[in-house]
Amino acid sequence: MSATAVVPVAIPVKKDPRLLNNWKTKSAEELSDAEVVAMPDSEYMNDKQLAFFRLKLVQLKDDILANAGQTAENLRDDTVVVPDPADRATIEEEHALELRTRDRERKLLKKIEQSIGRIDAGDYGYCDETGEPIGVPRLLARPTATLSLEAQQRRELKQKMFGD
Repeated sequence: MSATAVVPVAIPVKKDPRLLNNWKTKSAEELSDAEVVAMPDSEYMNDKQLAFFRLKLVQLKDDILANAGQTAENLRDDTVVVPDPADRATIEEEHALELRTRDRERKLLKKIEQSIGRIDAGDYGYCDETGEPIGVPRLLARPTATLSLEAQQRRELKQKMFGD
């Protein structure tokens, strides 16, 4: 019995030609995702794109920190004594789920800080393994990406075949 890996195919992103030069007249705060995707490849990781992604990362960080404060408040509010064991179990499971989510966000915060550091160092947007551009569409989907799609696929295939 042989195991076959399903390798996702990269779908080419369609650039809207009407948005091609919009980035020249707008600030990073005013740019939309579509306008950043429409930028010519020769402008990859220019100052406006770097500022756009820095803004996206800072906004993501602020959202996570706001959620963390809300979680602490929810956990304090929900510490009422419930006599029914089923209700108590449900509340405890909800708390465990929320804490797992916050733990994942805590790890994401580290990646966000590293990505902001990569922007400052001038390494953002380029694959750690190959040095090739990661690509704007991938960075829009995952702003903390450090590997190109192909390098990430190779890494996942190795992990699947050989374990961690």
